[in-house]
Amino acid sequence: VQQVFKQLFYMINAFALNNLLLRKDVCSWSTGMQLRFNISQLEEWLRGKNLQQSGAAETLEPLIQAAQLLQLKKKTSEDAEAICSLCTSLTTQQIVKILNLYTPMNEFEERVTVAFIRDIQMHLQERNDPPQLLLDFKHMFPVLFPFNPSSITMDSIHLPASLNLEFLNKV
Repeated sequence: VQQVFKQLFYMINAFALNNLLLRKDVCSWSTGMQLRFNISQLEEWLRGKNLQQSGAAETLEPLIQAAQLLQLKKKTSEDAEAICSLCTSLTTQQIVKILNLYTPMNEFEERVTVAFIRDIQMHLQERNDPPQLLLDFKHMFPVLFPFNPSSITMDSIHLPASLNLEFLNKV
């Protein structure tokens, strides 16, 4: 059950983050607020179902950081440093793309300046990020089956003759 929810939450993360990276109309402060609220509801649901140890919440980390990125101030060099230290699960390319797509929704907000984006790129130039922008929606986590040893010893097993397993010998 835990593995199923980990895979499901990864797919939610990939779908939502890819949409955020491809659609200018959703890169805003209010979308960041809505995403953060929705993610907190998913995290609360996991806690309610006692699935915190499944790793499902950790698969949402890139989306959480993208939501926080949309909500942070984006003006000064200190803001750039804060963004760089916060967004560890996002690649440089993803951070820059979100900042380029950021759309102010009211007169109190401003567009992200080119100088600020260059500052971010300068701070993140030493990172070794994969070159891909979008998350692989088809990524599958390996299925792990726990080993539960049987309490029945091999000496106590009787093999019926009708199974035609004469080639097996007890050692």
